[in-house]
Amino acid sequence: MADKIPDLHAMVRAGTGKGAARTARRNGDVPGIVYGGGEDPLSINIPFNKLLTRLRKGRFMSTLFNLKVDGHDDVRVICRGVQRDVVKDLPLHIDLMRLKRTSRVKIFIPVEFLNEDTCPGIKKGGTLTVVRNEVELEVLAGDIPDSIVIDLGEAEMGDTLSISDVTLPEGAKPTVDRDFVIASVAAPRGVLDDDEDEVEGGEEAEASEDAAAEGDAEE
Repeated sequence: MADKIPDLHAMVRAGTGKGAARTARRNGDVPGIVYGGGEDPLSINIPFNKLLTRLRKGRFMSTLFNLKVDGHDDVRVICRGVQRDVVKDLPLHIDLMRLKRTSRVKIFIPVEFLNEDTCPGIKKGGTLTVVRNEVELEVLAGDIPDSIVIDLGEAEMGDTLSISDVTLPEGAKPTVDRDFVIASVAAPRGVLDDDEDEVEGGEEAEASEDAAAEGDAEE
């Protein structure tokens, strides 16, 4: 279970409609609505600067938040829409949906690597190349993992580590329907160059032998 779900602070908005929304914006807030979860919709205001900071971090629409509103119990929510100014691209209104523990949600989960210090491939000079620092999973809102764990204890130089190598939490599945790479243990550039030289040298030797054989045949 994830215990690092970020908080999103909001206040109850007095009044509804365009007039109350305009007042909120003049006061430096972004009006919004919280709906779903078998409860009545709740009109809220979120401080403009704090919301803009969250939006600029990226992936706001796929991040699960712990919504904190004075006078109300905390609730898990996910954004289902942000209305923006067509010219300035700044937030004007936000829609948040409450989630039950049994709700399925798409969310990015960070990748954690274990035993990097004892990894055989790294100890031989290889380098861990991370392709994805996080992976988007579809999971139950009540069973969101802290991270996706990849054990490097037996990874050799040249190995690739894909999503199929990961044991996912029960009920979780990737949103991408293919076996994508998460990381690899890459060989040092010098090793790659030596391998290429050996291949080129072998090809040149074969070419010389072929040429000599052709010369003998002509004689």
